[in-house]
Amino acid sequence: MDQNTENMLAGKPYRPGTPELDKFSHLAHRLCRDYNLTTDEDIVERKMIIDRLFPQHANEIYFQGPIHIDYGRFTKIGKNFYANFNLTILDTCPVTIGDNVMCGPNVSIVTAMHPLMYQQRNIRQQVDGQFDDVEYGKPVTIGDNCWLASNVTICPGVTIGNGCVIGAGTVVTKDIPDNSLVLGVPGKVIRPITDKDRLKNYPY
Repeated sequence: MDQNTENMLAGKPYRPGTPELDKFSHLAHRLCRDYNLTTDEDIVERKMIIDRLFPQHANEIYFQGPIHIDYGRFTKIGKNFYANFNLTILDTCPVTIGDNVMCGPNVSIVTAMHPLMYQQRNIRQQVDGQFDDVEYGKPVTIGDNCWLASNVTICPGVTIGNGCVIGAGTVVTKDIPDNSLVLGVPGKVIRPITDKDRLKNYPY
């Protein structure tokens, strides 16, 4: 990887339009397009696409599709992962997803950030003649055994502990401790998840 890509992964300011990052993102976007044209019956083809899109993934992962992934190669996914429709991952910084994580429809996991000052944020011509902007990011980590319900957004820099449930429509802007029920915009810990939440007459 070149220095610009290393800066991106380290959360430092970087240019997203360099040849290396263009190569990575264009491949990921083509793979997403190819995946989104498949169906559940295309098991072998889907597996081949996911293996290329997410080189760092464990066994038994499933994406309903469509999916929208920025790079893929900078996301690590644990075993028994499930995502419903319209999963979006912007992995300009590393995204780490634990084992047994489930996502409802329209979940977004976002590491990308932009400068607040428009003088730094606006697209402009670079020394090499290319038009580009400056971005940066913060990594996201999601622990084991988490459920992200419909329309959840995980913002840059967030770490979600093990065993958490993030309720529908929640925007998570700060770290969440283990075994928490989180609701709202911005997301707040409502209470711990305890044995009292166990379904009655269910064996586990």
